[in-house]
Amino acid sequence: MADTDSEQRIREYQREYLEFLDDDEDQGFYSQKVKELLAKKEHRIIVNINDLRKKNAARAKGSGHCDSHGFHQPSIFLYIILRLKKKKCAQDEDGNLLETEFGLSLYKDHQTLTVQEMPEKAPAGQLPRFVDAVVDGDLVDQCKPGDRVQVVGTYRCLPGKHGGFTSGTFRSVLIANNIRLLSKEVAPNISVEDVNKCKAISKQKGDVFEILARSLAPSIHGHEYIKKALLCLLLGGVEKVLPNGTRLERVQTSTACLLATPPSRKSQLLGYVLNTAPRAVATTGRGSSGVGLTAAVTTDLETGDRRLEAGAMVLADRGVVCIDEFDKMSDMDRTAIHEVMEQGRVTISKAGIHARLNARCSVLAAANPVYGRYDQYKSPMENIGLQDSLLSRFDLLFIVLDKMDPESDREVADHVVRMHQYRSPGEQDGEPLPIRSTADLLTTHDPNEVDKDADKETSIYEKHDALLHGSKRRTEKTISVEFMKKYIHIAKGIKPTLTQAACDKIAEEYARLRSFDTENTDVARTQPVTARTLETLIRLSTAHAKARFSRTVEPEDAQAAIQLVQFAYFKRVLEKPRKRRRKDEGESSDEGGDDDDGGARLEASLSRRC
Repeated sequence: MADTDSEQRIREYQREYLEFLDDDEDQGFYSQKVKELLAKKEHRIIVNINDLRKKNAARAKGSGHCDSHGFHQPSIFLYIILRLKKKKCAQDEDGNLLETEFGLSLYKDHQTLTVQEMPEKAPAGQLPRFVDAVVDGDLVDQCKPGDRVQVVGTYRCLPGKHGGFTSGTFRSVLIANNIRLLSKEVAPNISVEDVNKCKAISKQKGDVFEILARSLAPSIHGHEYIKKALLCLLLGGVEKVLPNGTRLERVQTSTACLLATPPSRKSQLLGYVLNTAPRAVATTGRGSSGVGLTAAVTTDLETGDRRLEAGAMVLADRGVVCIDEFDKMSDMDRTAIHEVMEQGRVTISKAGIHARLNARCSVLAAANPVYGRYDQYKSPMENIGLQDSLLSRFDLLFIVLDKMDPESDREVADHVVRMHQYRSPGEQDGEPLPIRSTADLLTTHDPNEVDKDADKETSIYEKHDALLHGSKRRTEKTISVEFMKKYIHIAKGIKPTLTQAACDKIAEEYARLRSFDTENTDVARTQPVTARTLETLIRLSTAHAKARFSRTVEPEDAQAAIQLVQFAYFKRVLEKPRKRRRKDEGESSDEGGDDDDGGARLEASLSRRC
């Protein structure tokens, strides 16, 4: 009896297929084609999910003249509706009219997903394509907007509706049979050997934080402190939960802003963060609005109900949002992200909808000066052109200037020329690129190849190449990108605690910064020193401890955080890192193209000591 019930339950929940297309001539042809499960070979992105609904899978009808009830199991919900329209009403054997017993009917969870093609894999010159996927039963709520999924199901054409009437235009949907999450936030395949390698690197001689920062974007010359700040942004802080249940979510996320003149390769730095971060969303200031960054209230085309659609910051929850051309946004749109950067959430009260969405993401923004180029006769605050309330929400703000120095220009030119001379292993000089469309690459891609590549051993360091790394840096080691991702993923799981010595050092530095900012109002600085600066020091110290695989935050971690804050706020380089850099052969002095020696007035104001 148990086996019979199990088989009956399986038959009730199994996916059913369309069979009315077959005729006498092509008996079974369409059924065979429709019943084939089509796996979407390429990865897809979930961009929209409607509310949970109930579908009448088994309808119970009863007569007012008898006590028995009859069950009717339709093959598909749209197909049975067409059949019911042919009859005025359902009758029993005695001719009594049957009425629907909603209490005795069976219902299934039903949901519709909007699946979008990955933008980086879309054909050239075309927009990413969309398709609706219908899921029910155990597949409901298996994914959320922003996830990368692989959908297996049946491709169908359903009649469209317009104004309550069925039209002759059919729409294509995917009746999902299985959903597999392929999101970037999913933990990579980390073996015990990978963990041992990460521990060995963290305990080796030399500063592991320096090695990781140098390996973050090796093709970009200089910008030492900016790379360190980006590494801290990827590692993040530690989320604190107080005894009363309050969550200090702002302590976990870090924010940074790059103010640079056009030829400073700030967009390339954002690209490296997008490639390295486990979960990252990219957007631009001109192509984004406040609603697009947070959340929007839209109307459902099927039911006409109001619903919420997640924006870029909500989709990047527990990840990184990279905003390029941040200065091109209007002031009204920039004020929409104040709550996200401070509280880590989005509050919506529109059209009768009151909701609070999590947006615990780190923000990395890149902007240009107000006048296109940095004016050395104006203060940094006048060149930035952003509100103080927004600047104080950024942990670090770096001003990247075009340094006009013959020696530095020669180093940059030599580095860029070597990058263009590099060729991949096995590539011959003058060999043409393979002529192959993006669509062909998509159709021949096997998602199982991702797992096969993950099983391969990940190399720790990149092989030294004279063109990529230069002949003078033969002793420097560069960590590979794949191993960097695994190292960051493991380090983010560590939750170091602050020691008393580190707390005293951070508190002393914060008091010194506040006193100096109050007494020396004429000194140039990139942003005001507020109480948020104290949280910045804590986050940077915690991130530095994570990079060392340390369970505690030591004074050396606090000292590294102080160096970043001093350089970002006052363009000040402490003596200890300066001496260390002099010992390194072939390494650029400080921050490559960050200082502008052309203006004596600007240099004097930026390098002024406390």
